[in-house]
Amino acid sequence: MTPPPSRSPTSALAVVPTPTGDLPLGSTTPRLYSKPLVTGPPGPCGCGCALTDQTSYGYDVVAFADRVLGEPLDPWQRWLAIHGGELLPDGRPRWRRVLVLVARQNGKTTLLRTLALYWLFVERVKLIFGVSTNLDYAREAWESCVQRAEAHRLFKPLIPRRGGIRRVNGEQTLTTAEGCRYRIGASNRKGGRSLSIDRLIADELREQTTWVSYNAAYNALQARRHGQAWFITNQGDDSSVVLNSLRRDALKSADPRLGIFEWSGPDGCDLDDPQALAAANPNLGRRIAWEDLLGPARAAMAAEAAGEPEAAIGFRTEVLCQRVVLLDPAIDPASWARCLDPGSLADLRTRLAVVIDAAPDGGHVTAYAAAVLDDGRVRVDPVQAWSGRGCIDTAERALPDLLAQVRPRSLGWFPTGPGAALAAKLRDRKQRGWPPPGVKIEEIRAETAAVCMGFAGLVAAGQIAHSGDALLDAHVALAERHHRPGDTWTFSRKGQVGHVDALYAAAGAAHLARTLPPPPDPIVITARRPRCSGGPSQLCQAEGIPTEEGA
Repeated sequence: MTPPPSRSPTSALAVVPTPTGDLPLGSTTPRLYSKPLVTGPPGPCGCGCALTDQTSYGYDVVAFADRVLGEPLDPWQRWLAIHGGELLPDGRPRWRRVLVLVARQNGKTTLLRTLALYWLFVERVKLIFGVSTNLDYAREAWESCVQRAEAHRLFKPLIPRRGGIRRVNGEQTLTTAEGCRYRIGASNRKGGRSLSIDRLIADELREQTTWVSYNAAYNALQARRHGQAWFITNQGDDSSVVLNSLRRDALKSADPRLGIFEWSGPDGCDLDDPQALAAANPNLGRRIAWEDLLGPARAAMAAEAAGEPEAAIGFRTEVLCQRVVLLDPAIDPASWARCLDPGSLADLRTRLAVVIDAAPDGGHVTAYAAAVLDDGRVRVDPVQAWSGRGCIDTAERALPDLLAQVRPRSLGWFPTGPGAALAAKLRDRKQRGWPPPGVKIEEIRAETAAVCMGFAGLVAAGQIAHSGDALLDAHVALAERHHRPGDTWTFSRKGQVGHVDALYAAAGAAHLARTLPPPPDPIVITARRPRCSGGPSQLCQAEGIPTEEGA
């Protein structure tokens, strides 16, 4: 195919009116992208690069969409198809892996459908494989492709009536008369295994928190000399390990065949910054109206100012395509920072509770203490932490002496958490001096969700005091909400957020400290003896009996 005739980049679109008339259109060119290898006079791409129909199969995709499908690509889709389709001198795709980051609702599913139909009916590759962590997303793109193929006068005769379309769950396949297939599967260790994939489409890459799915699907591409993988997503958080790793490598140009094309707002921008919104949303002012983004942006800013950051976090990832630490933080970082109040629990031993908790992998154990202050706040302070191989046994041996020094009124643990095994050993321990005198050994019998949500509520209300312990600060920063039935949640222990035992221990200690009965009144013995005279005797000094001055 030859490139389409030159045309206005917005000729296929009805430009959406803007509220003020002076707001920018969404950026056709990504803010961050890998430059082409090809040099020379500018080609017909329109961005000043030298790519032509001889050095990019993207021009054929553009012509296919325009002339065959009758669905011209949007300007940013056209740009991406050309740059993502760059070819090496031997005809192979320049990019083995194409990483695309763009805000939601800008037409990435439409682009994927166009690419899949082109690969299937024009290039006639043997296998296209689509994956997503949510199979419904992969099914949506696949079903869109199937419906378009069934309705097209050129494609429909090329689909066998028997076996051409298979919609059985988990086996969805579109097969052409030439044996070319488009299949989909879930992102798991089985996705793509035992297959030889020519084109891989991975949607919502940010949701892949381990390398299991990536390794299964991408490695099935390795035997294909002309194979290519397209990863399309918006930004995620620190748990998006695959996305974060690929993006880091692409920005460093660590792999010459890994290309990145990122439409995103610059870090630190305001949520309603017009230039940032245009940089992340290439269809803004075209298919997306400005008021549909500016209103939610300002609402999210107001919520953030009121101490509710969730809306702003979601807006940054979904609309500005920016990476955040957590998508659904359990503890508001700003509220936690406001609770910083260095101090000590040394004078509060009659109110002290200690809780011990462990990480799911057994690689970390933490004991934390808490007590209710005179002003009603709850102070939390570290007791001890153990890490590394065998740390659970080390903690078990160390706790008796440690508790004898700290002298809390209560030692607790979560009976359904990973610290239960350690605590059970302590509960069932049969040895002299255990438990230490005055220490009650107990399970935290309250619902775990109530403890976690209660601690988050205390933080939000400024009713927690902490001294800035680095371990607890780190676990607070890592903790996401693990949602449970009934609108409840706990601190997540999954994926990269496995080590939050310090937060569990602190929350449990705060709960026990608030539920401890008041300490008994001190016993006061009034001495019924006359004051010593003639100078203080050793007995008077030892028992603190006052003496008569000058006697």
